[in-house]
Amino acid sequence: MKVALVTGAGSGIGRAVAVALAGEGYAVALAGRRVEMLEETARMAGAERDVLVVPTDVRDPASVRALVDATVAQFGRLDVLFNNAGIGAPAVPVDELTIEQWQAVVDTNLSGPFYCTQHAVRVMKAQTPRGGRIINNGSISAYVPRPLSTPYTATKHAIAGLTKSTSLDGRPYDIVCSQIDIGNAETPMTARVAQGTLQANGEMRPEPYLDVAHVARAVVYIASLPLDANVQFMTVMATKMPYIGRG
Repeated sequence: MKVALVTGAGSGIGRAVAVALAGEGYAVALAGRRVEMLEETARMAGAERDVLVVPTDVRDPASVRALVDATVAQFGRLDVLFNNAGIGAPAVPVDELTIEQWQAVVDTNLSGPFYCTQHAVRVMKAQTPRGGRIINNGSISAYVPRPLSTPYTATKHAIAGLTKSTSLDGRPYDIVCSQIDIGNAETPMTARVAQGTLQANGEMRPEPYLDVAHVARAVVYIASLPLDANVQFMTVMATKMPYIGRG
């Protein structure tokens, strides 16, 4: 039995991926700040599945260490980490952002995945069989920003660097790192997209959604690969959203 850990598992992409992994026979540790949401994800995965609920704040290194330790104590190893937890900031000009808003996004979107990666690598290097796979939830904002998205865009650019460095440094230990960049998956976080989203030319324009089930299947596919094969970067997006040709 393979073991997966999903952060931000209480809703949206994290919930869909956790349920899909459980459906493929993975034991899954569910991490997030809201225990009632994690428990709902566990119910959706099915009572017969091996699912562990671990309330976690990825911004706190001690909380992340406890999460990984609890996962290994319950299931014996860690094969897949999906670094999914993330937040945005208010869509305001950069000079109007508060330091607190900036720091919250950096702590969640960048420091959190770093802490999770650090502790996952610690386990994956030591376990038998050795190795594992880390999948980072990037964003198409890692390549093309939306207007008024400085904290989110900056952290997603940084995640691409974390992905590449982890891929390189993990090679001697059979640790593989991938990144999935998602455009307009239909989740509570992206609900505003259908109502109208600010474009580079200043217009407000509704944009199409992508069914989050397609994202979940993509993550399951990446996770299913043997450790001698990797999808380094994958983009999954709503076909008609203004990304190619944006601006």
